[in-house]
Amino acid sequence: MKISVKMGRQVSQLAAAADVLGGQLRRHLVRFAAVVSPHSAALNRAFMSRLRVCGYSVKQRSALAAITPGAAANVLSRGRSQAAFFEVVSYNGRRLAKLGLPPSAVSKALAIYDALLRPVLRRRHEKEYANLLWVREQLQFCTLLTLNSAYYEVREEEAQSFYRLSRAELESHTVEELLNRCVEILAGFARADRSVLYLLSPDRTQLVPGAATGGKPAPWVPLSPALLRRLQKPRCFAGAKAPHLLLNSAWKKDISTCWSVPLLRAGEIAGVMQFGFRRVYDWLPREQEMLRAAAERAMLAAEKARLMDGLAASEAQIRSLAEHMLHVEEVERQRISRELHDETGQSLLCIRLQLEMLQRLLGPGDPVLERKAAEIRKLTEKTIVEMRRLIAALSPSVLQQLGLAAAIRQLGHYLERVKPIQVRLRIGDLPALPMQVQLIAYRILQECCNNILKHSGATSVNILVCFADGRLGLKVEDNGVGFDPGAASTAGDSFGIAGMRERVALLGGAFEIQSRSSKGRRSRRKGTTIDILLPGDLAGRMVTAERLVPACRTSGIMKD
Repeated sequence: MKISVKMGRQVSQLAAAADVLGGQLRRHLVRFAAVVSPHSAALNRAFMSRLRVCGYSVKQRSALAAITPGAAANVLSRGRSQAAFFEVVSYNGRRLAKLGLPPSAVSKALAIYDALLRPVLRRRHEKEYANLLWVREQLQFCTLLTLNSAYYEVREEEAQSFYRLSRAELESHTVEELLNRCVEILAGFARADRSVLYLLSPDRTQLVPGAATGGKPAPWVPLSPALLRRLQKPRCFAGAKAPHLLLNSAWKKDISTCWSVPLLRAGEIAGVMQFGFRRVYDWLPREQEMLRAAAERAMLAAEKARLMDGLAASEAQIRSLAEHMLHVEEVERQRISRELHDETGQSLLCIRLQLEMLQRLLGPGDPVLERKAAEIRKLTEKTIVEMRRLIAALSPSVLQQLGLAAAIRQLGHYLERVKPIQVRLRIGDLPALPMQVQLIAYRILQECCNNILKHSGATSVNILVCFADGRLGLKVEDNGVGFDPGAASTAGDSFGIAGMRERVALLGGAFEIQSRSSKGRRSRRKGTTIDILLPGDLAGRMVTAERLVPACRTSGIMKD
């Protein structure tokens, strides 16, 4: 079993996949809990012993013990739901990610537990043993999905923090603004109640405050050689036990735990960043690595800001991050598509086959059962069709086999098939674009089509795709109800437009949206127009939006 980083935030929906089989699964889960729960303590002791021999740390062993089938049996035997167990799995999955345990090590640990559990299940007679194994597989499937999401959430938080740091580097006009934004971003990542950044004075005799959150820092801190040595390494300490290490004296009143991160320049300390917590709060290895890397990045950014030499490097870092995020997303889409096809799809086909056999066994004479069986079979066939549609949306084979133009035509046909919408396509001569560019363009158009289906109520859609001056231009226009783009950009639930805008911006493209609504006024023209420009070669030099927009307006792709 291989756990890979998973894109998406639909853990509850994925974990609820076990409910596809309805009451049958729930009954078997209750039986599974009744069988396994009496043995869970012995299984856990043996499991912990094996993990200790394999070199897992105490914290890792504790988190792994909470995500086993035995732990699930204990939760279910106490009358709690599957959701309660998967919440525990999600929490401990995040903890394992922060402990720096790779997914392969988690898979190895779960395999160890599985080897211990099988003899317990094998003691049942053949029919019950098969059912118990099936329940174990369902629990394992949902557990892996939840762990994937938990690992991704941790990685996403780190990526988003680095992304915001990059934005701060690009957008800050002064060193003071840059330091304040960096401290605010990292305090949010660490969930600290207070944070402060001090810089070493030129004579190395005192620390001068550079930025703070949650209160004003002390104006300056005298620095002795002994204190300087202790601050040169990352530390997590209790404020009551080491008050002399708290640089802000006001923290001594209410801070229980402090994380101290040195800011290094050429291997020597140039400042200190501290995060204060009102509760006891462990500093896990992944968080320490993240903050150490972030602290180093913040110090470099400050130096570049002083030297006015950080813009080009920052753009390259943003570009690398964007391409990595998109690559991870596509890899995950393909993996999920494969798993849906190989696992869930095959299971649904087996269900349909069993229903057909059941209908033949029933025979004539009971119209109620016949009708119910027919309804279940129809629902199963509908689910299979929907599953195939999801697989095609996650990993469109037409894009890889026939290219971007064919994939866009398929999107247009899909719009017309789902709703009574007239779609006009204008696709110019497209060169042999890199697959990454084609994927990005396709995903953006796919999101536009989804928004049209969900929100616009349009009856006509125009899609224009062309390539000019090394840039790919996309234009989507509909005659739907329209909306307020400004309000949508600030709305907390408007992820589609914000996601497209951020993705295009990260890639050095340009995104413009215009929407006209007839609500509250007399207007014959309504609808939404989205203009997008992407660099034709993402491996080339990053092109800023300010250079892209005038060039494509000149070439006729985008009109004022």
